Amino acid sequence: MSDALVTDWMNEQLGDHVATAREMERLLPAVREVAALLVQVYESDRVLYTFGNGGSAADAQHLTGELIGHYRRDRRPLAAVTLSTDATVMTCIANDYSYDDVFARQVTALARPGDMVAAFTTSGRSRNVVAALEAAKQRGATTVLFGGGDGGPAKEFADHALLVPTTTTPRIQEMHTFMLHVISETVDAWAADE
Repeated sequence: MSDALVTDWMNEQLGDHVATAREMERLLPAVREVAALLVQVYESDRVLYTFGNGGSAADAQHLTGELIGHYRRDRRPLAAVTLSTDATVMTCIANDYSYDDVFARQVTALARPGDMVAAFTTSGRSRNVVAALEAAKQRGATTVLFGGGDGGPAKEFADHALLVPTTTTPRIQEMHTFMLHVISETVDAWAADE
């Protein structure tokens, strides 16, 4: 690929990123609402469970890391668990049942009323994500979907759907990072008593 084509492609990608970011303004009230709900989860001494596949699993881990560690302030660690990080449990469930069950079985075992369960998915169509959100609702947990486009079947089981207004995977993941940082800032400030 020539330098000119690479430059054109990069400019196109940057333009698409900026346009998507501008459209995120309409989602900010919903993001603030989820941040406030997560504060309530922690005020009640409950837990956030996160999960996703591939890059979405990385986003789920990112949010968990910001909460257990810290975002910008020294403060106490907050209870957050990413379900995809336990390879033994994941492969056990996938082998003994099916990959579609890897998150739902964990949610069923762990989530309780007052907890929050947050799924990260670019399409909202991954059967293991949809099944886990459904299990979380059955367990009485608050469900949050970090998705894109129309949210796919996962939206049906989301109490709160933070849907990036595009179906382009890189843009969705970029905006998921933006949203998890906004949420982390809000929770971090609360936990540091600001």
